[in-house]
Amino acid sequence: MNFNLPFIPERTQRPRQTGLTMMMDKGLSWRQAENFVDSCSDFTDLVKLGFGTSYLTKDLERKIDIYHSAGFKVYLGGTLFEAFVVRDMFDDYRKLLDKFKLSTAEVSDGSVEMEHDKKCEYIRELSKDFEVLSEVGSKEEGILISPNKWINMMQAELEAGSWKVIAEARESGNVGIYRPNGTAHVSLVNKIISKVKVENILWEAPLKAQQVWFIKQFSSNVNLGNIGHDEVIPLETLRIGLRGDTFHDFLPEDISRKLID
Repeated sequence: MNFNLPFIPERTQRPRQTGLTMMMDKGLSWRQAENFVDSCSDFTDLVKLGFGTSYLTKDLERKIDIYHSAGFKVYLGGTLFEAFVVRDMFDDYRKLLDKFKLSTAEVSDGSVEMEHDKKCEYIRELSKDFEVLSEVGSKEEGILISPNKWINMMQAELEAGSWKVIAEARESGNVGIYRPNGTAHVSLVNKIISKVKVENILWEAPLKAQQVWFIKQFSSNVNLGNIGHDEVIPLETLRIGLRGDTFHDFLPEDISRKLID
């Protein structure tokens, strides 16, 4: 850090298993990727090349190499996985991962109907050679999944070989674990964590209010994803109490009370 300041909560250090930040790259150029690495490498763990953007991005291999050199886990968006699977091209998808030297993969079923046993089969197959993140929840607004089904799917996918399970929210932050207005389904989240360890879940939280809520609920070292490339440092300030929304959360009570008084 640039100077000393007491009462800053301790953050996990890279390579992290908890306190993960996943940045969602929606089509940055390789030059923008270099700039991102220069400013945010200490605060980023994973980069998702969102939805199908990797199909269109220029100099994709060069950009991936930049991220890998910074120590990031890089993976293609789950929508692209589904695009290959629905075309009966799973083997081609595996070859694509190898072509770009990716060691991380996402398995999802948010845009296609897929038997859960089949999804777990894909996870088991990919986890032999890749670190797998699997996404739970529909991308369609208005589709509600019961808490028990969320729990059962997450547990089954972890058992099948997922490193982390992703709680769906889309980049808009208004489906899955969130209500249409963007607020968290509190009872759903509480039921999920009663059966699934919070450190095994990566919560998609693209909006600041969502990030604040999860930090307040589960501490600085909660796993958060779908973070914009220009929101990684602002998120880190939330994690350590250097932004108004979490300013008092990590101060000793006597100091915080004195400020309020």
